[in-house]
Amino acid sequence: MRGSAVVVGAGIGGLAAARALLLAGWRVQVRERSDAPTTGGTALGMWPQAMAALDRLDLGDAVRLRSAAQRGGQILRPDGAVLARVGGRGSVHLVSRGDLLATLADSLPDGAIRWGHPVRGPADVPEADLVVAADGIHSVFRPAGPRPLGTVAFRGTVPGTVSTVTETWGRGRLFGITPNGDGATNWFACVRAERVPTDRSPGTTAAALRELFDGWHDGVAAVVDAVDPAGVDRRRLSDLPPLATYVRGRVALLGDAAHAMAPNLGRGACETLLDAVALADALTVGQDVDEGLRRYDRDRRPPTRRLVRLARVVNRVSTAEGGAGPRDLALRGLLTVTPGRRRATDESTVRDPH
Repeated sequence: MRGSAVVVGAGIGGLAAARALLLAGWRVQVRERSDAPTTGGTALGMWPQAMAALDRLDLGDAVRLRSAAQRGGQILRPDGAVLARVGGRGSVHLVSRGDLLATLADSLPDGAIRWGHPVRGPADVPEADLVVAADGIHSVFRPAGPRPLGTVAFRGTVPGTVSTVTETWGRGRLFGITPNGDGATNWFACVRAERVPTDRSPGTTAAALRELFDGWHDGVAAVVDAVDPAGVDRRRLSDLPPLATYVRGRVALLGDAAHAMAPNLGRGACETLLDAVALADALTVGQDVDEGLRRYDRDRRPPTRRLVRLARVVNRVSTAEGGAGPRDLALRGLLTVTPGRRRATDESTVRDPH
């Protein structure tokens, strides 16, 4: 079926959903509270399933041109010793968030995105056959609020390039380094909240990063020394409790509005792209909007709920305050069960805090 749709949010999910619905013959309007698109940003890992979704949107080749392809990576100890090697059946394409958003936005017709038009609640949506709620973890269309993970993420980029993906696990904290896809190096840190000072000023943030990762191996030290404190993104991490449904009436929750997860699997943006394609497919097959939305909910809710649970576990294990022995044992257990879950997680053992 075809009809009219209002998409709330011009992030990755909203833009991808708009593109998918337009290709399926829908009339689409995107409402976004920001006055202009986001530029720049740290790297997002596009796993093979996400690249397949981008191919369905006729955008895969454009993203490949703006990305750095990687296959596998390493989890290290703070002294640089290899704790685990992780790999996959296909390449991960690392692309900056800004480049991915620009690719998606440029694929829409002029005027499809209404910048500076916030939607404050369900009653604020124009009349349409379908509403796609892609307005993030604090969605105004969802009754349940986020739940804290007890960790704080820092992220940014530094000049120069690296050729490998690494993540270093220490007591109560981790530090990741990846290519960024635009000639820079992407870095991220995840730290137990009690270890992080409440002062959010750039100077305090820089000092905290130096103290938290003092004495770690040369790769981490070089990145920390190059960090521009003014360019650091810092945020407390949360995820969503499992929802009974991603659909209410004519409204479909999508991406972080439906299944915001800890960043430790690097799957948030990927699953959002899969949501967008699955929604358009379900509506195309369904005889009406209600049937299409039931199909979408049935297809996307079970796998994303599993990923939310697994991401929460990895967030807790990777920043555990206990000794290295229990942490390393837990890591080996996760790596043991991951291959059996790969159809659901798409080889999700290289991470990035989107």
